Amino acid sequence: MTITQLYYVLAVAEHKNFTLAAEKCFVTQPTLSMQIQKLEDELDILIFDRSKKPILLTEIGEKIVNQAKSIVNEAGRIKDIVDQQKGYIGGEFKVGIIPTIMPTLLPMFLNSFITKYPKVNLVIEENTTEEIIKKLKNGHIDCAIAATPLEEDSIKEIVLYYEPFVAYIPENHSSFEKKEIEISDLDLDNILLLQDGHCFRNGILNLCKNNKYFNENHFQLESGSFETLIKLADEGLGTTLLPYLHTLDLNETNKTKLRSFVNPKPAREVSLIYPKNELKIHIINALRDTISSVVRGAIAFHDVEIISPKTKK
Repeated sequence: MTITQLYYVLAVAEHKNFTLAAEKCFVTQPTLSMQIQKLEDELDILIFDRSKKPILLTEIGEKIVNQAKSIVNEAGRIKDIVDQQKGYIGGEFKVGIIPTIMPTLLPMFLNSFITKYPKVNLVIEENTTEEIIKKLKNGHIDCAIAATPLEEDSIKEIVLYYEPFVAYIPENHSSFEKKEIEISDLDLDNILLLQDGHCFRNGILNLCKNNKYFNENHFQLESGSFETLIKLADEGLGTTLLPYLHTLDLNETNKTKLRSFVNPKPAREVSLIYPKNELKIHIINALRDTISSVVRGAIAFHDVEIISPKTKK
């Protein structure tokens, strides 16, 4: 039995196809099939039911895959131990970032990180929270930046910062003259939000559930981008809510339409998340320190109320 054989088993279990698994492992399909066959012969069992399309795990195969994940992860820790002992911070490192954080946070820390750690080959992907959780569990990314808490047992969370929600109020709105607003000041019939699938939307829905007049059917789900929501609000179609960092790049005219909430300000918790096996933890810590240092000056809010992206039941 070899680590490579277990790695191939995990690939087939994930993709449910020998040819696709071989492509992902950068080997030929006959090579991958032969190694899995050798493992099955050694154990005298069948890991996969090849008669099914797509290929399925047998009952014993499911147990082997669960154990194989632990073995492959622990094997990866050996290189981590050596790198940490040598003080080496380098190699490929894959990071997932949710769409409502990527455009504002990435430019703030990327140049600083790659300058300080030039030996790290940083690979950054934009993914939804659901995709990030799946990729972390399958080992396809090393860590991610997302709104938390996520309440996932297999994932650790390190809070980076708390980002308040800010209301964008057009001039024709009744609350435009107010310096600070409450949720009750918003017209729930005319709130423009991101399309379904964004955790930022879920956070806003949770926030508005505190209003006794809340009815989820009130909401107009208009767009996948904050820029479009701002334009729709300017056209008199309603109000919208934005993450604080996104408001820093607005033009001066649009900034006059921003209104913060009274204390405690509703906010989202933004964290660095990673698997509990803590692979490449030395790079994760380096990324955390870099982001924390650049964000600390941009966000100085402490009196906040955390709104989870998880839909409250």
